[in-house]
Amino acid sequence: MLAGYGEVDFVKGAPRMPSFQPQFAVTIAPVRVRFGDAALSVIADEVTRLACHRALVLTTPAQADLAVSFAQALGDRAAGVFTDARMHTPTDVTERALAHAIAIGADCFVAVGGGSTTGLGKALALRTDLPQIVVPTTYAGSEATAILGQTEAGRKTTITDPRVQPEVIIYDPALVATLPVALTVASGLNAMAHAAEALYARDRNPLSSALAVQGLQAMVDGLPKVAANPADLTARAQTLYGAWLCGTVLGQVGMALHHKLAHVLGGTFDLPHAETHAILLPHTIGFNARNAAAELAPLAGMLMAEPGPGLHAFARSLGAPMALRDLGLAEADLDRAADIAVQNPYWNPTPLIRNGIRSLLQAAWAGDAPT
Repeated sequence: MLAGYGEVDFVKGAPRMPSFQPQFAVTIAPVRVRFGDAALSVIADEVTRLACHRALVLTTPAQADLAVSFAQALGDRAAGVFTDARMHTPTDVTERALAHAIAIGADCFVAVGGGSTTGLGKALALRTDLPQIVVPTTYAGSEATAILGQTEAGRKTTITDPRVQPEVIIYDPALVATLPVALTVASGLNAMAHAAEALYARDRNPLSSALAVQGLQAMVDGLPKVAANPADLTARAQTLYGAWLCGTVLGQVGMALHHKLAHVLGGTFDLPHAETHAILLPHTIGFNARNAAAELAPLAGMLMAEPGPGLHAFARSLGAPMALRDLGLAEADLDRAADIAVQNPYWNPTPLIRNGIRSLLQAAWAGDAPT
C-alpha cells in the first residue's frame, strides 16, 4: 500500500472508488453524443435533426481544408465557413465571426477542431443562442462542457452558461489518427487535468468521481499505445473516450489551482493551451496531494506512484513537454504569474500562499520533478 493514499494495492490493481456520499447534487446536460461514426457521413443528418438549414463551419487556419470537406458533406445545408479560430478565444476574432454568421444567415455552428475552434463555437452560441455541433480533432474535452474561456486585453476569463453547451458531439477516431504524437500527448494530459482536479473538487459527487476515474484510466492505458502506434484506431478511440469522460466531469464540478494557473499563463503570456496544461499537471497535482491524498488515491494506484512524481514520470515517458521555459516563458515573468494567480481568492485543497505558488512555477519553468 502506498503510504497516505488509501486502499492502493499494486498487486490486485487500482484502488477502490471513493466512498459513497449520502448527500450531493448533479447537473447532467442534455447532450447527444455519437461515437465511432465517420463524421463526414453523418454531419448532414445531425444538422437536419436540429431542424437547421444553414450551418456555419468553423476551423482554425491550419484546418481550413477540413472546413471545406465538411461544407461539401453538408451540401445545401452549409451556409459558409469561417477558418480563423484562434487559441484562447480572443473576443475580437469572435466579433468577426459573429458578423460573418449574421451576414450569411447561419442558424447553427459546426465546430471542427480542438479547443480553439470549440471555444469560438461556444462564444458564438453565447451571443446568438444558436445550436452547436462539435467534431473534436484533439483530446481537449471542452466540447463536453458549458464552460467558455475568452481572452480580452491580455486577460482570460471563464464563464459557465448553459447557452454554450454544445447540443451534439461527434467523436470520430479517424479524425485524430493523424494528430501528431506530440500534440496527442499534450492534449491527452490536458484532458487528464480535468479529471485529476475533479477527484478532489469541493462539489464532487459519486458520478463525477466515477467519470474521473474511468477517464483517467482510459488515458493512462491508451496514451502509451497511441504514442507507440499513432495509427492504432482502437487506441485512438480509447483516448477519445477518456477525453469525453474527462471533459464531462469538467462540466460537472469546480476546478482549482491547476486550471487557474493554466488560464493565467495562457491568457496573460499567450502560452499554448495543451502544452501548458501538460507541464503544469504534475506540479499542481503534487502541490495539492498533500491535502487530498485520499481523493487522489485512485490516480496513485494507476501510476503506481505518488501522484505528482508519478504524473511527471508518465509525461516524460510519453515525450511530453516538461518545462515552461521551452514554451517561451521568461523566468522574469514568474513573479507576475504568481501575483495574478493569488489575486482573486478561490477554493483549493491546499492553502494558496504566494511563495508556494511561486516555487511551484519555478519548478515547472525549469522542468524539475515535483517534490
